[in-house]
Amino acid sequence: MSGSNSSSPAAKPGPFDQPLGLTVHTLPAPQEAAVADEQRTRTGRWKMLVVMLVCAAPVLASYFMYYVVRPEARRNYGELIEPQRPLPPITGTDLDGKPVSLPALQDQWLLVSVSGGACAAACEKQLYLQRQLRESLGKDKDRVDWIWFINDTVPVRESLKPALHQGATVLRVDGAQLAQWLSPAPGHDLSDHLYVVDPLGHWMMRFPPVKDTGDAARMRKDLERLMRGSAGWDKAGRPGS
Repeated sequence: MSGSNSSSPAAKPGPFDQPLGLTVHTLPAPQEAAVADEQRTRTGRWKMLVVMLVCAAPVLASYFMYYVVRPEARRNYGELIEPQRPLPPITGTDLDGKPVSLPALQDQWLLVSVSGGACAAACEKQLYLQRQLRESLGKDKDRVDWIWFINDTVPVRESLKPALHQGATVLRVDGAQLAQWLSPAPGHDLSDHLYVVDPLGHWMMRFPPVKDTGDAARMRKDLERLMRGSAGWDKAGRPGS
């Protein structure tokens, strides 16, 4: 309107009209950041190492018990063989005439007997003892193979074969070659003993001839001790079987 002096009222500041406030944070120095990263890396590596040691502890302990803290001779019924003798590179034949290399028997504990194919009363008792010792190990029996080496050319009696089909591995092996690996105690024959071979293929123990039932119990205790000492690294079965 004429004669009037009009002016716009003062506008109220809006929410976006306030001045911006900036907060400046101090950045860490490059040297400090590098040290912190190195500490985190070192801590992570230690944690990983601890986890690996915890997981490996049972295996390491069983190796230590078997190879370092060996049972003293007075605690064993069986005689420890020193030095241990590896399975020889010879080949036998099974009851069907199929060739079998002796080193192929490793990766299992072996409970071994030796005799001729005629297998008289003493031999039958030995085979029965082998089977009973293996069965007495319960859940560990699948870690042990029952082996009968026949060291001559005499055929096995048909009446004996059904019992052998209950888990025995029977191989006919040249007697002279076998005698270069296994040996009896002085004054005894190969057929007087039971022999223990570890999963690495080493003959490591020889049991004395059995005289009474107490001897069989002592054998079982030795076998149980071996099963406990190797539980962390030895499992039932052979690789690929």
